[in-house]
Amino acid sequence: MARISLTPPRTLFYRMTEWYSKRVYGDVLDPVKALGHNARVMRADLRFELAVAKWNTLDPSLKALAEMAAAASIGCSWRMDFGYWANRREGIDADKLHDVPVWHESAVYTPLERDVMEYAEAMTANPPRVEDELAERLLSALGEAAFVELTAMVAVENLRSRMNAALGLTSQGFKDHCEVPQRVTG
Repeated sequence: MARISLTPPRTLFYRMTEWYSKRVYGDVLDPVKALGHNARVMRADLRFELAVAKWNTLDPSLKALAEMAAAASIGCSWRMDFGYWANRREGIDADKLHDVPVWHESAVYTPLERDVMEYAEAMTANPPRVEDELAERLLSALGEAAFVELTAMVAVENLRSRMNAALGLTSQGFKDHCEVPQRVTG
């Protein structure tokens, strides 16, 4: 259960953000509701998220796996739920998204994807435990610009997931709304 009311003051700015959230996501995101209690924090967060959304050097599927591995490592069910839904909308493989919490045992990932998730977990550990060999493999495979973006995305996901977990935000049911492909029968 959320540690903060999810019914913030209905300021004009909050109502505009609520409208946008419903239009884009079909619902008002619980983090928006929580941040709605502090307009300055919500404005800064929205500006930041809009800027982050423009980063495009790192392959989207690697970015998704990194974000979800960090969220799983932190234990943020809200980010796992929303991440699955949002990344399925972008066409990311459902099996790969589903197996993120058990990626060590799953056979669906490439060596590069495994390195990305290992890096996300290593960065998320407290203190971080990134090893030089892993960083070198990723730098070699991705290049410096994408490696910097990967590092920044894991840090951003730590911000999101840690804030959501601390506020007590849990799954909002987005994953339940994913379209399941229908079996074609002859």
